[in-house]
Amino acid sequence: MIGILGSGSWATALAKIVLTNNDEINWYIRKQETIDEFIENRRNPNHLELAYFDTSKINFSCDINYVIEQSDVLILAIPSPYVKLSLDDITIDISGKKVISAVKGMIADGNIRVTEYLNKHFNIPNDHIGIVAGPCHAEEIALERLSYLTIGCTDIKQSQEWCEMMSTKYVHTTPSNDVIGLEFSSVMKNIYAIAMGMCKSLHYGDNFLAVLLTNAMHEIMRFANATSDIQRDIIHSGYLGDVLVTAYSNFSRNRQFGQMIGMGYSVKAAQTEMEMVAEGYYGTKAIHVLNKQLGVDIPIAEAMYQILYNRKSPKMTIKELTQKFQ
Repeated sequence: MIGILGSGSWATALAKIVLTNNDEINWYIRKQETIDEFIENRRNPNHLELAYFDTSKINFSCDINYVIEQSDVLILAIPSPYVKLSLDDITIDISGKKVISAVKGMIADGNIRVTEYLNKHFNIPNDHIGIVAGPCHAEEIALERLSYLTIGCTDIKQSQEWCEMMSTKYVHTTPSNDVIGLEFSSVMKNIYAIAMGMCKSLHYGDNFLAVLLTNAMHEIMRFANATSDIQRDIIHSGYLGDVLVTAYSNFSRNRQFGQMIGMGYSVKAAQTEMEMVAEGYYGTKAIHVLNKQLGVDIPIAEAMYQILYNRKSPKMTIKELTQKFQ
């Protein structure tokens, strides 16, 4: 049995995918009133309202321990700022469970990767932990538009099994053994989407935006190579495709967040008006702190940190950044 942990748009999209190939799932949603409304209207009251569900196939619960206990495979799809807070409620042994992280960020406390946290904190073996990446906006899943997922696990056979579990007529899946590279790419792409949004508001044209993303891919490659020596193809859709859709799509909340900062909004004002989590804001700090140890050349990510956390001028900081590109 598969259990979904989370109630946001990405969790809802993943539940829709999984129910295509499974007769029944468990689903942890934190608030009972959300569950009640979901059952009554057959859709998530807060996200992806075009995605309707046969709720007779869903075992809802606001008790995370119950959902975990009743499930063999868990799909973790909680926004990164709240992952640790949610997992702190777990009081049972989950070391024997298989967990796929669909989190697009890092654990804020300690700036640790989610898969690493699952391994170290809950003693789940690495070959029982997976990562979901790739160009796959939740909003397009709701509309059943063709999408692509890359599912990573150190055990490639396990990755292939999970690919079969999540493959549908509108979702193509690809296995990978590059958990670390995919995970860092999923974190960093949100940083570059913020940068794209800022540059758009500052009236930079398509030529510059293409150069910006080209340099962003080099930053991801350098950072991933500094943390793991595994062979990887950075232009694969699990990396480049995910970056492109997050940077260019109007569905991208990180791009929207960047646009607002570029227009002159403060971080707090932008977050309040959006009413959604732009995970790149938190990812920017996590990568900055981690890079103090690694010393990788990532000027775009560093520029975003200076703007978002040190209140540097977006206009001046981006202008300085342009001189570093080729």
